[in-house]
Amino acid sequence: MLDSETKRRIDTARDILVGKVPDPKSQVEQITIALIYKFMDDMDAEVEELGGDRSFFAGEFAKFGWGRLMSPTVGGHELLNLYSEGISSMPQNAGIPALFRDIFKNAYLPYRDPETLKSFLKVIDGFTYDHSERLGDAFEYLLSVLGSQGDAGQFRTPRHIIDFMVEVLRPQKGEVILDPACGTAGFLISAYKHILLSNLDAQGNSTLTPDEKGLMATNFRGYDISPDMVRLSLVNLYLHGFKSPQIAEYDTLTSEDKWNEFADVILANPPFMSPKGGIKPHKRFSIKAKRSEVLFVDYMAEHLSPRGRAGIIVPEGIIFQSQTAYKDLRKMLVENSLVAVISLPAGVFNPYSGVKTSILILDKSLAKKTDKIVFFKVENDGFGLGAQRRAVEGDDLPFVLEQITNYELSITNYELGITSDDRVLIVPKSRIAANGDYNLSGERYRESTLTSNVFPLVRIGDICTINPRKNQLSDLSPDTRVSFVPMADINEHQMIFQPIAEKLLSEVTSSYTYFEDNDVLFAKVTPCFENGKAGIAKGLINGIGFGSSEFYVLRTSDQVLPEFLYFCINHPFFRDPAVAQMTGTGGLQRVPRDYVENSKIPLPPIAIQKEIVTEIEGYQKVINGARAVIDNYRPHIAIDPDWEMVKLSDVCEGILTGPFGTSLHQSDYVLDEIPVINPQNIVDGIIIPDKTKTISQLTRDRLKEFTIYEHDILIARRGEMGRCGLVTKEMNGWLCGTGCFVIRLKPVCDVSFVYFQLTSPRIKDRLEEQAVGVTLKNLNQGILSDLEIPVPPLETQKAIVAEIEAEQALVNANRELIERFEKKIQTVLNRIWGN
Repeated sequence: MLDSETKRRIDTARDILVGKVPDPKSQVEQITIALIYKFMDDMDAEVEELGGDRSFFAGEFAKFGWGRLMSPTVGGHELLNLYSEGISSMPQNAGIPALFRDIFKNAYLPYRDPETLKSFLKVIDGFTYDHSERLGDAFEYLLSVLGSQGDAGQFRTPRHIIDFMVEVLRPQKGEVILDPACGTAGFLISAYKHILLSNLDAQGNSTLTPDEKGLMATNFRGYDISPDMVRLSLVNLYLHGFKSPQIAEYDTLTSEDKWNEFADVILANPPFMSPKGGIKPHKRFSIKAKRSEVLFVDYMAEHLSPRGRAGIIVPEGIIFQSQTAYKDLRKMLVENSLVAVISLPAGVFNPYSGVKTSILILDKSLAKKTDKIVFFKVENDGFGLGAQRRAVEGDDLPFVLEQITNYELSITNYELGITSDDRVLIVPKSRIAANGDYNLSGERYRESTLTSNVFPLVRIGDICTINPRKNQLSDLSPDTRVSFVPMADINEHQMIFQPIAEKLLSEVTSSYTYFEDNDVLFAKVTPCFENGKAGIAKGLINGIGFGSSEFYVLRTSDQVLPEFLYFCINHPFFRDPAVAQMTGTGGLQRVPRDYVENSKIPLPPIAIQKEIVTEIEGYQKVINGARAVIDNYRPHIAIDPDWEMVKLSDVCEGILTGPFGTSLHQSDYVLDEIPVINPQNIVDGIIIPDKTKTISQLTRDRLKEFTIYEHDILIARRGEMGRCGLVTKEMNGWLCGTGCFVIRLKPVCDVSFVYFQLTSPRIKDRLEEQAVGVTLKNLNQGILSDLEIPVPPLETQKAIVAEIEAEQALVNANRELIERFEKKIQTVLNRIWGN
């Protein structure tokens, strides 16, 4: 069990290194090397106590022993030379097992500061290991703080996703298990634990024989191109009981040395990114490609045994990219091994990346027994999709695990095996292959069950012209003036936009999208589509406009009003499936034209359409007015020139900076006790605690000088200037975090008056000008202390505050008004759709 002291020591070691070794991965490597170095010496000491001889630090390597390093007679530079030579020469130490020689391969000290090394090794000296499990606890925590390897397209796979994939594949004793991009060996260790737990008797004792355990030791294999990751994998597996881990430094995509080695189970989250110019693989891959994600999936599919299974995390390009290599890969998977696609939410890899991913489940044996593929849509993986990834209720993963297990068990009669649910879709392989794209987006194959019990449903393509042709302008002079509408000029969730720019017809004909007055425009590209950029063209110069090539233009027939069509394409029944069927890469995904053309909308008679439009427009005018009040209201204090201007420090009992990072560690946080407030906890002036960022009473007592009380003002030190929050009575005793200042006023000032000043545009601009730093602007106590604010008599302050609070009450009433009238619009639209 990991104890708080071990966590604190690791945090302290990282704090010492950060000035010389800023990269988190390099910090982990240096701490790992030092911990193993100390562990080897501890094992030598234990052998000596039992009457044996040292083996790790013996002979010519005795001078590098830990006791020698820690001797008070060793000076700083001598220590630097001894330790640096010790770690770099350890691969030549014939007295240690090959595993440890591999761990120290290419190890070196990346800095030459004796004081930093001395402080660092002093912290490491506090670790004592009478058993490798204690080192294992420390190492698991060390890996948990390891940052993103985003530059290489690698992202640390969340533990619950690893365990889920292992549960889906259910590796068995005797099977060869491989991760060809193993990183820190997380998949291999999870699979190992699964097998151990699957082979226990009723009393909890292992039923594995010595021969089976011996076979397992050689059946778990991993490759990685990075020697640093190989080192971390070796240590991780050793600490989980593997005395000779089968981890190789190996380039899976360009080397042929292991091409003829196969596996029964493959689990991986391979790198997504490729170097400039692409990968240059050898010639044995079935799919001709230069993209790493294509080659990795091809490698895994080709290296499964006849009954082999695989779980692979892939980016969206694998799912729907239209390039030949991607289509060929999907065709090969569908025809040979793919049985399931599990779509994950976009925030699974937060805070490292918001990249959207899916899990491909391959099973060569099962795929031969079915002509279908099952798709699962995970909207909730048990954690919120924000940067903090807090645990939430409603986890879909257990449901998916149950359903995929049932599907496998009843593959010959799948109707009885799968629960009817929106999160599950079974699609014939013939349908996936129909147009040659082999698209693996499940939503693309979902049959619309939309019906209207009020009005008939018609295809948009039957009542509109989509992207009208430009040849009807051929009779116009090239010098004809036309309106020009870039994407930025289209409003979000507002029907009307104002065409401002103009160009000559000759300037825009070839490259831009053409439209006319009363045409309906909407963005087809992400994120503009999701954000609701759409509108109806009005008031165009000469009735003609051109704009972004990322617009779809709908020209209505006499069967449908433009305004009615606008409301239909903004309804979730149109928009939600459109998002699911977007194609393209990363930030350039687009709604397919065939989706727009074939989407159906209810079509009342024109007279009823007019009534509906009039009703909705009436509600929308109320909403627009209320929204204008909210968007434009700012508390304003008219400064009287007779008021005294004073420095903020003159009206404060104190301005306190929150605790430094060395005082408040990640390991100090516990669940749901005393909240710690940082800038991210201040939203629109309201302080919102995070129950995962709380501390114990003991820690608060240690940091009691940073306690906050009613009437304090918290202001952010970095990021958005003027980000303030008022401390209320129920917050008494909470703690100011590292990223905030506490402003505690004297009785001469009304706290709300000063708060409104600090959040005013005037003060925000002043703070922005004076903040220091390039990448991330920061404030310091000096800047805040010298900030000048007006201080009228206290009664005047109170009167101004009362007036502002009355205004805010009226503004907040507009928020409720918007909510009420949006519900009215939704009621009308639901009435149209018969839902």
